[in-house]
Amino acid sequence: MFQTSASTTRLSMDMDTPVMKPNLTLLIVLLLSLQCAIAARAQTNGPLRVHPENPRYFTDDSGRAILLAGSHTWPNLVDMGPTDPPPDFDFDAYLAWLQRYGHNFTRGWTWEPTRWDTTGMKAVQWRNGNHYVAPHPWQRTGPGLALDGKPRFDLEKLNPDYLERLRSRVAKAQQAGVFISIMLFEGYGVQFQGDAWPNHPFNPANNINGIDGDADSDGKAIEIHQLASKTVTRVQEAYVRRIVETLNGFDNVLYEISNETHPGSTDWQYHIIRFVKRCEEDLPKQHPVGMTYQNRRGKNETLFSGPADWVSPNSEGGFRDDPPDMQGTKVVLSDTDHLWGIGGDAIWVWKSVTRGLNPIFMDTYDGRVLGKVRPEDDAPRRAMGLAIEYSRRLDLARAIPRNELSSTGYCLAEPGVAYLLLAPEGGEFEVDLTASIESFSVEWLDPATGELARAPHVSGGARRIFRGPFAGATVLFLQNTSPTKNKKLD
Repeated sequence: MFQTSASTTRLSMDMDTPVMKPNLTLLIVLLLSLQCAIAARAQTNGPLRVHPENPRYFTDDSGRAILLAGSHTWPNLVDMGPTDPPPDFDFDAYLAWLQRYGHNFTRGWTWEPTRWDTTGMKAVQWRNGNHYVAPHPWQRTGPGLALDGKPRFDLEKLNPDYLERLRSRVAKAQQAGVFISIMLFEGYGVQFQGDAWPNHPFNPANNINGIDGDADSDGKAIEIHQLASKTVTRVQEAYVRRIVETLNGFDNVLYEISNETHPGSTDWQYHIIRFVKRCEEDLPKQHPVGMTYQNRRGKNETLFSGPADWVSPNSEGGFRDDPPDMQGTKVVLSDTDHLWGIGGDAIWVWKSVTRGLNPIFMDTYDGRVLGKVRPEDDAPRRAMGLAIEYSRRLDLARAIPRNELSSTGYCLAEPGVAYLLLAPEGGEFEVDLTASIESFSVEWLDPATGELARAPHVSGGARRIFRGPFAGATVLFLQNTSPTKNKKLD
């Protein structure tokens, strides 16, 4: 029903009117369409680089802006588990699981010590004990035994099993249409895991090369992620160069220097970012390099002012509750890992998307490593897949946060063409459609359940007031129905 005034038209959704109810058949059709669209796009099209028109996003050889979103979990690159050797992680099943949710990104984890004892993680409610970790980047040749009773590492010899693990998993991810960020180093463990240093390859008791990463002999050796030792840096550079050469032929690769490494690592991380870029200068392909939150008390400004192509900030500045539009200063992969650890919901996903960010989700997955299976995580997983599909129905290169166009403050829009909006509290809200007098299709999404509903078209040329069909938070997608405005994107 419409109530018209000179400047505002009110569109209400009467839940007693059958045409306005969420339609199960429509839901099934749209979900099937989503699955077909994902399958059709399960391929890559050249390596990613920052989009020249809208640097909030990456692009590839297609020229279209690409929203990255997806789950990641700790053992998806190296195996982790309570037995030695740890059980194999079923990467094929994991990729199929990502595809079912419509995700196009995962973060490939590494872990530097040979063990991870999660019982020491006071901030995490569900701690699943000690885990062995394998494979590692260097060969265990001996002579002599390391502190764990196995042959010591030779830090001059890269482990072919590790290289093949990376290569094969990147290849499978590319075939599935999933971009994967390869984590080169991991800094959380050496800071906060009590037995990290006795189990680290750079402990002199664990390698045959006489390398000691603990420059100040405090038993933690966080200096390995600084420029404290030229010998350590040389070993790290040789490892990075080999990884970059092994993976250069793939389109779906991004690099992350290190996970949650301490704030004193800044110069070292900048150095490794530049080193990766130098390694790729004369290679056929160049890939984005990222820098993520520095734990503890790291500042987001360090990420945004550095040489990385993409960053994952902490909650400073509102990234958890009221995400800012960074206006393309960097591509932002906003990661729940650095905002909650384990947490985040569908509302956070849509807040991030409508502010021009790329949301990614730290997922407990099967609950075996850290955490437990959380049924509530299905909502953010679905939200990320649906956000990717909606982003493909926009011209994302021209769609930017236009929060002033909606009274909710969350609006990603190409004015006059398409609008993707979030009403976090639901209820009535206003949208400025004065940029075009043409007709717009109206599609509603319940972010909590994934339910979809359509409503009659609404004409532009005025400010419209909408009320969705769902209780609580609501997503609204408006698209100009003119053939010249609503061109199908490749």
